[in-house]
Amino acid sequence: MKALTSTLLVLAAACQAATLSVAPSEKGALVKIGDQIFAEYVTTHEGTNMPYLWPIYGPGQKPMTRAYPMQTVEGEQHDHPHHRGLCFGHEDIGGYDTWAEKATFEEQMKGKNGDKAKERMSHLGSIQHRKFEKLDSDGKTATIVAVSDYLDNAGKKLLEEKRTMIFSVEGEQRIIDVDIELTASEGPITAADKKDAGLSIRVPTSMAVDTKLGGKLVNSEGHTDKDTWAKRARWCDYHGPVDGAHLGVAILNHPASFRFPTYWHSRTYGLFTANPFGTKSLNPEEEDGAYTIQPGNPLKLYHRFIFHTGDEKSANIEAAWQAYSKVSKP
Repeated sequence: MKALTSTLLVLAAACQAATLSVAPSEKGALVKIGDQIFAEYVTTHEGTNMPYLWPIYGPGQKPMTRAYPMQTVEGEQHDHPHHRGLCFGHEDIGGYDTWAEKATFEEQMKGKNGDKAKERMSHLGSIQHRKFEKLDSDGKTATIVAVSDYLDNAGKKLLEEKRTMIFSVEGEQRIIDVDIELTASEGPITAADKKDAGLSIRVPTSMAVDTKLGGKLVNSEGHTDKDTWAKRARWCDYHGPVDGAHLGVAILNHPASFRFPTYWHSRTYGLFTANPFGTKSLNPEEEDGAYTIQPGNPLKLYHRFIFHTGDEKSANIEAAWQAYSKVSKP
């Protein structure tokens, strides 16, 4: 009887630990698995011009993104301050830059390209969180629906974004679906062909290929490391050591997403971006990919992030993409 009671208590604790919740937080909205933080959607942070997810914890409650610039951690890379956790941006929508931020250009203005940095600073825009349309959980999933306005450097509205993030757990894997809808609310607006654009995550320094600790990039077409850059693929995976474990994050591109299969702006120093906006800027043999979003016809992007143990094979990422590809999208 004692053994049965003990087993039931263990199962009850496990069920409780797997219960997902979401609630408003001081910085935005906080998603938890039981009493553990899964991720926080940050809408207000001094110095930045975009919302982002950080921190994000994966299997074993290990950090799955670089902490900089939100925190300064000894031993981390301290480059590209606009690479904030999991974020979205574009160097040129309607002539304004939501990929970079003020600190990006302050850093660059000290170098040989100072004049170019000053010019880019004059075109710096922002993604301004307006409201949460939904914060909801049924225990198995947690959902955040956030509405933001894209603004020019004078605060004039350029377009609207609705970002739906659905958080779930399958075994050891932690999953975030990110659906982005860009609406031309103020009239037609053009997204230029740029390599610095798309949905990104900056992986932990220890996982980056360039730190030579065992990190690796691989995509659905079999390309690895630097050869994944500027290639089209259904998915791409970055895995390597994190706090004594071998972990990874895969980004899956849904067939209904704009310009599937997407190009990848994947870097061996740790940046990892699904970029359907860059065509000629990534591949000189392509046509210019500038795209005008028309009123009444939103641009839609669908991706799934899987935080997993091991490499892409042990995590069955191809099978995971096959399953995701069958999920109905509007």
